[in-house]
Amino acid sequence: MYSIKVEAYFSSAHNLRGYKGKCESLHGHNWKVEAVVSQRPLGKDGMVMDFTILKTKLKRILEKLDHRYLNKIPYFKRINPTSENIAKYVFVVLKKTIPRLSAVTVWESENSAATYYGE
Repeated sequence: MYSIKVEAYFSSAHNLRGYKGKCESLHGHNWKVEAVVSQRPLGKDGMVMDFTILKTKLKRILEKLDHRYLNKIPYFKRINPTSENIAKYVFVVLKKTIPRLSAVTVWESENSAATYYGE
């Protein structure tokens, strides 16, 4: 099995509903998002897919989250905007155009991340 991974970034604010602690208050992050596409065997061109295509599609999704209050985005009005749920959101949207997508990881800090692999 082969995999490729790209990274992209966005900044946004959120607060966690139903959480007792500092994160229940409005705060922001500079998020890093990693998208992984896997395939076996490689294509005729010797690649899983073109990095540029994956980067472009990921950035389009993140543009809709960048410099926004995530709790106000329709998807997150009913789902808590945790790192886990942001990873799932990006995965579900990106999977529509990249069927071989295998994982999305969302980093909210240098040492805290959540990964969604799909169902």
